[in-house]
Amino acid sequence: MTTSTEQTAFETAAARVREGNDLAVETDGLLAQLTDDEKLWLLDGDADFWVGIAEMSIGYNLHPIVMGEIKRLGIPGLRFSDGPRGVVMGASTAFPVSMARGATWDPDLEEQVGLAIGREMRAQDANFFGGVCINLPRHPAWGRAQETYSEDPYLLGEFGAALVRGVRRNAMAVAKHYALNSMENARFKVDVQADDATLHEVFLPHFRRVVEEGVDGIMTSYNSVNGEWAGQNEVLLEGILRDLWGFEGVTVSDFVSGLRDAGVSVRAGLDVEAPMRQQRAAHLPGDLESGKVGWEHIDRAARRILRTQLAHYAADREDKPSGDVVFSADHRALARTVAATSMVLVKNDRVDDRPVLPISPANTASVALIGRLAALPNTGDHGSSAVRSPEVATALDGIREAFPNSALRTALDDDPVAAAEAAREADVAVVVVGYTADDEGEYVGGDMMLDPAVLALFPPLPEGVDPSSMGGDPAQEDTDAAAGGIDADPEGGTASPMTGAAGAMGSVVGGDRASLRLRPIDVDIIRATAAANPRTVVVIVTAGAVITEEWRDDVPAVLIGWYSGVEGGHALTDVLTGQVDASGRLPYSVPTSESHLPYFDRDATSIVYDRWFGQRLLDRDGVEAAFPLGYGLSYTTFMISDLVITTAAGDAFSATARVTNTGSRAGRHVVQLYGVTQAADFPQRVILGFATVLLEPGESAKVDVAGSLRPLQRWTDDGFIWAAPTAVIEASSYSGDPDSVTASLRLP
Repeated sequence: MTTSTEQTAFETAAARVREGNDLAVETDGLLAQLTDDEKLWLLDGDADFWVGIAEMSIGYNLHPIVMGEIKRLGIPGLRFSDGPRGVVMGASTAFPVSMARGATWDPDLEEQVGLAIGREMRAQDANFFGGVCINLPRHPAWGRAQETYSEDPYLLGEFGAALVRGVRRNAMAVAKHYALNSMENARFKVDVQADDATLHEVFLPHFRRVVEEGVDGIMTSYNSVNGEWAGQNEVLLEGILRDLWGFEGVTVSDFVSGLRDAGVSVRAGLDVEAPMRQQRAAHLPGDLESGKVGWEHIDRAARRILRTQLAHYAADREDKPSGDVVFSADHRALARTVAATSMVLVKNDRVDDRPVLPISPANTASVALIGRLAALPNTGDHGSSAVRSPEVATALDGIREAFPNSALRTALDDDPVAAAEAAREADVAVVVVGYTADDEGEYVGGDMMLDPAVLALFPPLPEGVDPSSMGGDPAQEDTDAAAGGIDADPEGGTASPMTGAAGAMGSVVGGDRASLRLRPIDVDIIRATAAANPRTVVVIVTAGAVITEEWRDDVPAVLIGWYSGVEGGHALTDVLTGQVDASGRLPYSVPTSESHLPYFDRDATSIVYDRWFGQRLLDRDGVEAAFPLGYGLSYTTFMISDLVITTAAGDAFSATARVTNTGSRAGRHVVQLYGVTQAADFPQRVILGFATVLLEPGESAKVDVAGSLRPLQRWTDDGFIWAAPTAVIEASSYSGDPDSVTASLRLP
């Protein structure tokens, strides 16, 4: 923070906290040294609005986005980098998307990802990671489902907490988008309504969990909640987040349109308007003069901003890594491990008396690789989460590496005839289908940004500036980025959320999915391939659930491959060949029909959320899932027995279960604990805990599982109460597993 030997005021305060001085006292001491103008400077981004827009039109978040740096006192400011599949800045490592990581059911592995992300951030001089995305995808069509972990609040909370733990060794961690954000196309206009019980039981528990883990920041969502914009919603910010949960960190708005009234937002408890000088710079002085907001509110926000930074810089952190940690061999290896662990095998029938998977390269003379996505770098959407990795391993790269002595036949175009021809003479055919950023992802199309209500939030253009000059040319963005020493996005995406004169963000492609099914041409290719080759494997690239009813019976093997990061192609063949067990488990349920899902209108201006979605809705309606929550096959088989509840106190419990590998191969299993009650108007079955275990053939082990009883609680006007006096605890391989073992538990 300074090149001189003399410490700045901020460094001195941080050192005193490290020595044991009271954090609140040191924060107040630093606050007292600020001028009024400096206090206001803390409350938004440092770049002037149109300067920031121009920079983002070249490329989004190429460098840290700085908010509230005060050089006079050495206050570093919040130096933002986006996420969550890696560091958006520079040429960083793209890990598998969060939903894929949720499919590992392994928070320890997620903590390693967080540690790697934090190191890559810090090496590039950022300190504020806005990538702990834990929104619950109420409907699988949500375009940004890839940025979150699961349909289940408990899983969301545990994975969010794991990412927080990893990141915080090097940077402040920010959870988003608070709250009720699970629509993309309508996010700037929709009012999401939910009663208190739905909020506290379903859509907020995961945010409470990361607050308890020590998350440093909370980013608000664009949508309004029960009639008030989330970025200025006092019930959410001061009532629940601060007063009920005791959050002591900093709150920040989502970018550009995350609040609608400067003074109201400060009074409501929003500390920072991100990412530039916009509404607050224009209106807060007048709001202070009129009494709409008071200096006590400014001081409250400034104190929180300073406290969060002091706490971070006084904490026990790692030494700053060198720049060669970015896209390092170790991080690429971790990305490969995570990707392989995440892939979910949902079907693996026998052909000629043996399962189609795994495939032995030594016994495979030829492989057919089919589908438009087989040779396409495809790590996810091109919005604010895009990571500009220098290279991405595709399925084609993986097949070439894993099958060096096998003849390779390819059909990479949308051509069923060519697909059948390639498959006919091969020993096995692998068809890669699914989605790209054109189909799902972040959406802020030009039509949205031309909404008068959004345009009214922008300051006037500088005098003499032509509006057309503010837009970025997507074809030029990669050139500009490379010229600045940052490799171009290998997927050809802009990786920028701002491209228009009015701050139009991203591309008009993406957004919420229009369909939960594959393209008709993909179905034709699958059927043509399967007709030509009985040993056909379909790999689905997706984030959310894909309905497969019209073609699944035509093929023997189906693998969910996800948007799998920079090493996805190599990880895919690790699983296809059995070098890694197929051990991913679905972090959501997959229905057989769209009619089994909640109502979804991606252009809605108002919508009501209740507690019924996903596996909970299927259970309530007595509808069987195509693949239930937690489902996944392995290359071996497992048996769970001897469930024992060892402790239960407060809202936590622990249990043990014995797991035996009953097959002929080593494998990894996920023990899942579910709670079942007969409570009225309450989910039939909720997940309470989980643990993973690696076992050799015939090996048996006792597995310890820590769990939470909170999902068995019901919200009332007086707070949480137990939904029922007792529950049945199931140790299962997936939700509703008929082979689960059970134990009864009287709730404390």
